[in-house]
Amino acid sequence: MRKCTRKRLAAQAVREAMEQHDGLVHAFIRRQGGGDISYEEALQAGRVGLWRAIQGYDPARGTAFSTYAWVAIGRHIHSRAKELSRDIGGWSQKVPGSWIVPDPAVELERQLIRSVLLDLVGQLPERLRRVIVARYGLGEEPPCLLKELGEELGLTGERVRQLQQEALAWLRHPAHSWRLRRLVGKNTAADYRRALAQNAALRRSRRAKR
Repeated sequence: MRKCTRKRLAAQAVREAMEQHDGLVHAFIRRQGGGDISYEEALQAGRVGLWRAIQGYDPARGTAFSTYAWVAIGRHIHSRAKELSRDIGGWSQKVPGSWIVPDPAVELERQLIRSVLLDLVGQLPERLRRVIVARYGLGEEPPCLLKELGEELGLTGERVRQLQQEALAWLRHPAHSWRLRRLVGKNTAADYRRALAQNAALRRSRRAKR
């Protein structure tokens, strides 16, 4: 194989890996909060971290890629935040917000939403709860990929995805999610109708596959 061909294939593999794991960057930003650093700014920095993680990951070390990448993503986002807080001309141009100094009111609201969410997730059957906690990083570990979680549970990635959909359908049902919906402003009649329609569509899809 020619050297240029090998390079092209390697570059393609990196692009595919970036696309496959881009959700980790979004998950980190949603979980940590962006403060006054724009979502796009954090996203760009996080993707640099993801790219470096892909380049430097060594599976022989026994660390899951999602865990390795999570650390790299966070390091680059926080590094970018510090760059934006540098002093300019003697004036401290600090970036306020949750990356550096959290707003107490915003932090309290975030903690309340998280508490209600965890309480709701805690009502799921054990296996569904385990899937949601692992997939969305609601515990101590970073979000887990479908394949990784499937290997841990002894299931295929597709089966894990089905369990995730089942859990999300239960969580978004108005009878279960009304407290959380009130907190995040998703409690209008239209929101409830949309949630019920999504669940109905999921049930139809399941029946069609049987």
